[in-house]
Order: sequence, then structure tokens, then C-alpha cells
Amino acid sequence: MTPAVLFLFAPAGGQADGKVMGAFVVQMVLIIGIVYFLLIRPKVQQEKKHRDRLSELKTKDEVLTVGGILGEVIHIKDDRITIKSGESRLVIQRDRISEIRSSGSGEGAQAS
Repeated sequence: MTPAVLFLFAPAGGQADGKVMGAFVVQMVLIIGIVYFLLIRPKVQQEKKHRDRLSELKTKDEVLTVGGILGEVIHIKDDRITIKSGESRLVIQRDRISEIRSSGSGEGAQAS
């Protein structure tokens, strides 16, 4: 559309400008609210829940790393975790764990 055509859709007169601007502000607030509650808030809650599960990590838990390695936790020290995968042992950072598959106490699988 050319700028000349856009003037045809503009509201006429100066009396309705306040009402139009008020309606526009209300619409923008509603759109921002919907985006927050549908996209941003669930993601923040999911990340908080994941951080809480990582802080409760213990030995004998089965974990999946970001790189796709599945292993059992054998040692935890600060932010470093040693896992056993097959016949090898790997030292990874705690935040590189994408999900905790199962607990060593036999509780079953935990959803991520």
C-alpha cells in the first residue's frame, strides 16, 4: 500500500482521536498480557522447575545430557558431576543435564 492509500483509512476529524488512541492502548495491553501468560510465564516456570530438580540431583540418578549421552550419576561436586556411561566415566557441568530420567531409589521416570 502506498502512503496515499493509508490516509483513506485514517479516522476523520479530531474529536475521535482520544477514543481511538485509548482503544489502541487497551488492545496493546491485552496483546502484551496474552503473550506474557501464554509464552513467557510457562517457560520461566519450566526453567525454575528444572533448576530445582538439578539442585536435588543425587548419586544413582540416570540423566541425559544436552549432547545426548545417557549415564548414571556416580559423583557430585559443586557444579561438576561425574557420570558413568557404558564403561567410561565423564565429568560434566550440572547445567549441561537436560533431563533426569529416573531415580536410583526406584521412584520411576521423571518427566522433563
